[in-house]
Amino acid sequence: MKKKIAIIGSGFSGLSAAAYAAKDGHEVHLFEKNAEIGGRARHFKTSNGYTFDMGPSWYWMPDIIEAFFNDFGKKTSDFYSLIPLNPQFEMVFSDSVMQIPHEYEDMRKLFEETEAGAAKKLDEFMEDAQYKYEVGMKDFVNKPCHSWFEFVSPKIAKSALKLDLLTNFKRFVRKYFKDPKLIMLMEFPVIFLGAAPKDIPALYSLMNYGGYKLGTWYPMGGFSKIIDAMKQVALELGVTINRNSNVEKITIERGKASSLIINNQEHQFDNIIASSDYHHTETLLPEEFRNYDENYWEKRTFAPSCLIYYLGFNAKIPNLKHHTLFFENDLELHTHEIYTDKKWPTKPLFYACCPSKTDPNVAPENCENLFLLMPVAPGIDDSEEMREKYFYEMISRIEKHTGEIDLLSKIDYKKSYCVKDFQNDYNAYQGNAYGLANTLSQTAVLKPSIRNKKIKNLLYTGQLTVPGPGVPPSIISGKIAAQESTKN
Repeated sequence: MKKKIAIIGSGFSGLSAAAYAAKDGHEVHLFEKNAEIGGRARHFKTSNGYTFDMGPSWYWMPDIIEAFFNDFGKKTSDFYSLIPLNPQFEMVFSDSVMQIPHEYEDMRKLFEETEAGAAKKLDEFMEDAQYKYEVGMKDFVNKPCHSWFEFVSPKIAKSALKLDLLTNFKRFVRKYFKDPKLIMLMEFPVIFLGAAPKDIPALYSLMNYGGYKLGTWYPMGGFSKIIDAMKQVALELGVTINRNSNVEKITIERGKASSLIINNQEHQFDNIIASSDYHHTETLLPEEFRNYDENYWEKRTFAPSCLIYYLGFNAKIPNLKHHTLFFENDLELHTHEIYTDKKWPTKPLFYACCPSKTDPNVAPENCENLFLLMPVAPGIDDSEEMREKYFYEMISRIEKHTGEIDLLSKIDYKKSYCVKDFQNDYNAYQGNAYGLANTLSQTAVLKPSIRNKKIKNLLYTGQLTVPGPGVPPSIISGKIAAQESTKN
């Protein structure tokens, strides 16, 4: 039966849910509070010629993104060109620099040069990680997670031990490698899962496979090209997209979500899928219809927020790669301070993305586009003074690495973004940037439910529910929510 479905929010999960619901023959209306669609993957252009992706910048797990478009009879190449990055990225240590090559054989050589016998260990690690990726990303994450019984299948049961849910990632990596730099390299991908490697299940070695083995890519034009492509798919299926449309209330009648109040006007719907922040969405409901109270959210472990700077330089910056990780300081100290102490880091790590090294269209000629990101604790005291303190530290470390002095004098665009902005733009709980941490106690059925348990026709999607944070998981989350919505 054809239904009128509302989608709240236009990030990856919202656009995905809209496209799949429309493909099933429903009338779909998507509402976005901001002027631009894309959620955390929005972009903006400056008056002096720079184009900045506001959020995601790592194109990993290309097969998962490709699968979305394949479901609609299309390919990513119909919309944008993917460029393999070589090196995939560069890691700056206190005493050396390591470039991670695109080709796996070259990566094996790098590992062997760093630690005798590490090439063979890398093969073993990646073989295990590939198994987890194929089971985890193809079977495990595609469940709505209403019950553990969903995972009672011969394949998943057979895989249970090999998925290493009860082994922590820190211990798992050290089974294979001893060199501190290789350990840091292998632990890096789980930083944004929201907890220290010692608190993340070894299952997530699948991220090393999805990134390092499948490669790091760049969509020419930036991540906004993926959003544009998903929007085009949705529009071709008849989805109506409404910008500047703030959902102020979800109205409940006779135990069902009957309408949305949007910009002070009421709109009737049969089903609602919320890809907006889960906690915020629940505040749009009367308390008796919420899945979780404030105490529940206060006890959750959240992934970090981040301090971001969008910078335009009126000159080229030599010796800087597309992706550069500034890991001169202790990873464990940084993660402990943001996850446990919940304070500004004393010796931070940070990440620099310079897409103008690959894509000349994101900056004026002979100029550079630079995105800086430093993980910080959600809910932290976010002041302009603290932002600037870390800005100057990051610039100083970039100058030291590149040998380029006085970068400050070459800045002709500068914008910061931190906890307060995540709260204002996305209603993000405590200003989190990456959703809930993927700890064992917040995995699968233990994540916030994709369904409202009291209102049958209200579902949630995105980084605070199953399967979790990240671009590919969010796309999958939208698909799951759309499939569940049509079951009502």
